[in-house]
Amino acid sequence: MTVDERERFHALLREGTNLLRQRRATDAMPLLEEAHRLDPAVADAALNLSGAYIMVGQFKKAVPILEELRDQEPDNAMVWTNLGAAYLGNPILATSEQQTRAITAFKQALALDPLAPSVAYNLGLIYRDRREWENARRWFKRAVRTNPRDQHARSFLKRLESDEN
Repeated sequence: MTVDERERFHALLREGTNLLRQRRATDAMPLLEEAHRLDPAVADAALNLSGAYIMVGQFKKAVPILEELRDQEPDNAMVWTNLGAAYLGNPILATSEQQTRAITAFKQALALDPLAPSVAYNLGLIYRDRREWENARRWFKRAVRTNPRDQHARSFLKRLESDEN
């Protein structure tokens, strides 16, 4: 890669990442795609591109990027978190197989980082959708322990615990 291409890569990655942080995934995507094309070996470019794909609902585009990244960086909790989200896809339409793959990826993320943001909550949602109430309760409790301000997890937990009585 030439010096100009390297500078372009860094500028694209920086701008795409900033747009992604602003929740502007659609605007970030072409920049991150170009950065990833210029240097597919850079994990940050791949991870941010996969995150943009997930945010806009293009889960199938995210999966191969994340599976390759998982093989390169098996100890990166964020890779596993994004892979779980990509495997799950749209939670309302997710099949049992998609849920199972997402559960495995999310649990690996938590094994690597017990405080990984939103992962316990996402597991709670999957188990709730599977009508596995005890597992759902357990994961929502963990989500609240991880983030005591998580009002969504608290709300689901309260509903599940009131259904218990």
